Amino acid sequence: MEALVLEKKLDLSLRDFPIERQEEKLGPRDVRIKLHTVGICGSDVHYYTHGKIGPFVVNAPMILGHEASGTIIETGSEVTTLKEGDRVCMEPGIPDPNSKATRLGMYNVDPAVRFWATPPVHGILRPTCVHPEAFTFKLPDSVSFAEAAMVEPLAVGVHAVTKARIKPGDIAIVLGAGPIGLVTALSALAGGCARVYVSDLAKKKLDIAEGLNRAITGVQAGNDDIVERVKRDTDGWGADVLFEATGSPKAAARVFEPLAPGGCVVMIGGQPEPISYDAGAAMIREARVENIFRYAHVFPRCVAMLSSGAIDVRPLITRKFEFKDSVHAFEIAASAPPADVKMQIELPQ
Repeated sequence: MEALVLEKKLDLSLRDFPIERQEEKLGPRDVRIKLHTVGICGSDVHYYTHGKIGPFVVNAPMILGHEASGTIIETGSEVTTLKEGDRVCMEPGIPDPNSKATRLGMYNVDPAVRFWATPPVHGILRPTCVHPEAFTFKLPDSVSFAEAAMVEPLAVGVHAVTKARIKPGDIAIVLGAGPIGLVTALSALAGGCARVYVSDLAKKKLDIAEGLNRAITGVQAGNDDIVERVKRDTDGWGADVLFEATGSPKAAARVFEPLAPGGCVVMIGGQPEPISYDAGAAMIREARVENIFRYAHVFPRCVAMLSSGAIDVRPLITRKFEFKDSVHAFEIAASAPPADVKMQIELPQ
């Protein structure tokens, strides 16, 4: 089938690609899905520009894409909750159901998890895929395919906010106004925060952030110091929770400075190398530090919030491309336009 294939670093092609027969085989508890919309994730772009992410190296041609929605066109003999014609979104990581991590409920950190577009597992920028019923979620009529393809990044924000244990009225800081930073800001407000400060270098992204909700305050790094701003607005107390969503060692080194006593730091952005950690600053605040890896058990919550209007991700979708223009779409995404948040690719129907 025709697919967007990362041949090697900085080499993409849209071509017919042979899918292994085992991968296309429909099991009794699987569904076959015709893909409709696929988001371009930062990890997809990083594989394109660098050929690897940490220990995951592209050693052979790999199909990209893991943020997706589509329509079920076939069901396995034992599928009971989904049917042909259902509109769905899909959780892209499939764990070993018998692993200890999965049995403890932490299936996202199962070492054996198979995650779309993570070498050597292929992604879904292709016409169809087969996926387990248990990780496929029906969409209400009020949620579009484009919104549904945003459930995967939104799940990261919801998982981060869940780990933060936010209380109504909390003040939060999000470092980074990329897609993950912005869905985290929205998730923090949905979780009960009274105000969320979003810090970034790009003024255009901060404008988008402030346009999402009047409870979001943009702080442009370089022009305004986030520590001083939050301290000033909270009478010197600080923020209750800070989400690090930049992946920048420089930003991560300061995570405790604007934090209130007893506050929580949630590390979201992946760090390529070990980072500076101010143990003294953490200690005097009795700060709690949480780390997240993708998400677990939050896709139904995300769909429900999109359906009810508790979270609106539509302003984050800033550009769409046809499938035939996928290579061009990735070239643009790799240039990191400051006015863009989430780019999506629509497949032929």
